[in-house]
Amino acid sequence: QVQLVESGGGLVQAGGSLRLSCAASGRTVSSYTMAWFRQAPGKEREFVAAINWSGGRTYYSDSVKARFTISRDNAKNTIYMQMNSLKPEDTAVYYCAARSGTAIYTRVENYDYWGQGTQVTVSS
Repeated sequence: QVQLVESGGGLVQAGGSLRLSCAASGRTVSSYTMAWFRQAPGKEREFVAAINWSGGRTYYSDSVKARFTISRDNAKNTIYMQMNSLKPEDTAVYYCAARSGTAIYTRVENYDYWGQGTQVTVSS
């Protein structure tokens, strides 16, 4: 089993930045694909970004491309997401997710492990 704990959320003004972290425990995730999803009130959970096991390949949703950067430190069993130029529409609960294997997936049902989420609120 893999346990995931997100941190780094908070309240920020539009145009500001936040850095989210997701610490994994229970098993090393160095061979896992890791991802961030988000869910705004009244909306379905949506894909934000993913990174393969080595960090050599990343994939982003169009809505965050060029503003968000996903990265990982396998020695620390942790992934990160640097979020810049934040917009009010980025307001959501952000979830970390993991699945074993090398492929990158963008659908909720493709991931086996989930964190509890961290709230990001962007004020206008």
